[in-house]
Amino acid sequence: MDQNTISEGKTMAIISYITVIGLLIAFIVNSDKKNEFVKFHIGQSLRVWILAIALSIVLGIMAALMGIGFLRILQWAPWILAIMGAINANNGKAEKLPIIGSIGE
Repeated sequence: MDQNTISEGKTMAIISYITVIGLLIAFIVNSDKKNEFVKFHIGQSLRVWILAIALSIVLGIMAALMGIGFLRILQWAPWILAIMGAINANNGKAEKLPIIGSIGE
């Protein structure tokens, strides 16, 4: 990716990591511009928020049925990944996130 593409898409790439609403905003805004940098970060952000929803469901069930509430600390993992993605976007990097970055390719 060239520097101009990264510079133009940096803000939308960062916004994509700010909850699911930010992801939707970035997706809608980028649908006209087709910026590859933003597209990459939208994909990474989508993985983060799918993980967040899945963890919320699974850990909620485990806590309710098995009394394993201490595992709820794992619900912080998507937020940590989102922060890592936003930092990468701010620094102009298109690096995959650990563990989930390659899922679905």
